[in-house]
Amino acid sequence: MSENQSGTFDIGGELTVNRLGFGAMRLCGEDIVGPPDSEENARAVLERAVELGVDFIDTADSYGPGVSERLIGETLEPAETVVATKAGLLRNREGDWLPHGDPDFIRNQLLCSLDRLRTDTIDLYQFHRPDPDTDFEESVTTFAELKDEGMVRHVGLSNVSVEQLETARDHVEVATVQNRFSIGDREADDVLEACEEYGVGFVPWFPLGAGDLGEKASVVADVADAHDASQMQVALAWLLRHSDVVLPIPGTSSVEHLEENVAASSLDLTDDEYARLSE
Repeated sequence: MSENQSGTFDIGGELTVNRLGFGAMRLCGEDIVGPPDSEENARAVLERAVELGVDFIDTADSYGPGVSERLIGETLEPAETVVATKAGLLRNREGDWLPHGDPDFIRNQLLCSLDRLRTDTIDLYQFHRPDPDTDFEESVTTFAELKDEGMVRHVGLSNVSVEQLETARDHVEVATVQNRFSIGDREADDVLEACEEYGVGFVPWFPLGAGDLGEKASVVADVADAHDASQMQVALAWLLRHSDVVLPIPGTSSVEHLEENVAASSLDLTDDEYARLSE
């Protein structure tokens, strides 16, 4: 359990970031397809995030596709933030998310991501989702090769089991794992425990569960009232308190919601509140 509810984490043992990051998926159009209604607003969100001290931004080739990465590349200087992106999901014209772990596809996605992000090296390159039609080790080995070639600084995984994490670690040093996790959805607890054991960053996607707090809704509401905070701020504060390796990346297309999310890093839960929320 973390005594420091904000603090920093060293991704791959060297990239020090503030633990509360930003997920850039929502900087796209409806259903995460195409550009947003206002690219000016999207850039304002990114700029405000950096002003507030956010220095870890998560995106993916498939967001848009390509839109989120392009906006980040056009708006931010590479030195301002650690940017994590992903490969291994293909978007079709209907907007479906299709796993595609073929090595050639991953390499092509990397070249596109480098171009959009206007950089020579990806800080953290994540395998977006295992592909049932491609051997998992073959996909992971491709990420390892990209790291060896200097095109990627660190490798991460997403949507994996403990077994898959351990298999990947046989081929490459895994810096982060990104799985679905929130105060109301803890199915990936075993993966988080493995990350703690290995010193691997755990990036919970959907950290607010779109407001679905499950059985914890009433407790979260009580704690929020006690702190004059929003329920989403409490949910984020719980994630930060829950483990030192957790790096929440709440996403939004609103500057106001961004500011509210970042403020959660200053919300100190009491031991009793944390225990009630964790039961």
